[in-house]
Amino acid sequence: MTKYQEYKFAVAPMMEWTDRHCRAFHRQLTARGLLYTEMVTTGAVIHGDREHLIGFTEIEHPIACQLGGSDPDEMAKASKIVADFGYDEVNINVGCPSDRVQSGRFGACLMQEPDLVASCVSAMKDAVDIPVTVKCRLGVDEQDTESALDDMADKVFAAGADALWVHARKAWLQGLSPKENRDIPPLDYDRVIRLKERMPDRFIGLNGGLQSLDQAEPFLEDLDGLMFGRAAYHTPQLLGEVDRRLYGSQEGDVSPWDAVRAHMTYLEDQLGKGVKLARMTRHMLGLFHGRPGARSWRRILTVEAIKPGAGLDVVEKALAAVSPTDYDVEAAE
Repeated sequence: MTKYQEYKFAVAPMMEWTDRHCRAFHRQLTARGLLYTEMVTTGAVIHGDREHLIGFTEIEHPIACQLGGSDPDEMAKASKIVADFGYDEVNINVGCPSDRVQSGRFGACLMQEPDLVASCVSAMKDAVDIPVTVKCRLGVDEQDTESALDDMADKVFAAGADALWVHARKAWLQGLSPKENRDIPPLDYDRVIRLKERMPDRFIGLNGGLQSLDQAEPFLEDLDGLMFGRAAYHTPQLLGEVDRRLYGSQEGDVSPWDAVRAHMTYLEDQLGKGVKLARMTRHMLGLFHGRPGARSWRRILTVEAIKPGAGLDVVEKALAAVSPTDYDVEAAE
């Protein structure tokens, strides 16, 4: 296994969600988990406002940039830009099923073109020294998931890919919306495990439907990494357990209260740069999910963070509305 083995946990790339403010917040909860950008197209990276599109703060390491594209030369050029920005990894999107990515010939439709994906991997490996990884599906539409996934894995690893993250659900490009495809067809974790059994020396990570560490951690007996998507976003407090449970940290879990306190410095810095508070706090709404005061926390941040001039006092007010459990009070003393 390569150096990539150190990444046992990742937060998935999610459009409109995993922007720099989300990642900076998640980093307060886990020091070790790998964080992904939203997918950004090669054309945007090459021709667009790079600082706006792929800029990040140093606290976000380790951080990976996910690219959308299928032209090997453009993928190589964009990867070089990403590497020069200081990213720790560059990833190819072979999983998103939306109409937008289909029209651009990237995302899940590339499951039908494993040779092209392999050509992209090879070109990117020649261009950069950081890991080049692929995130894919089990297959698309009427493809047989046994042959489709094996073919993709064989070819991208032969081309030099450092890891393959597999969303354990087939993407349905015809007849289902991306929202419907979140639940249909059913997840097939066993298929990913069979791939790992066939390729024991390759990094195979699991994505799709992971809801809690209790549910997901046993998969590490068979697989190399866990990638959480919506659960990490909507219930981010689970990230506070990652370093202890998956990486053996002796420092204990990060409580939601500690995470907010630690995040204040970042919020203050960004407010000073003109960033609106609501752009940052929208990613924090689910932090106290299931705890006393969670509704007040969400309400205060939702209603008051959008007001002109909203500052740290809004976060302080929201934090005061959340009732710590006995455990959290004892840990703070």
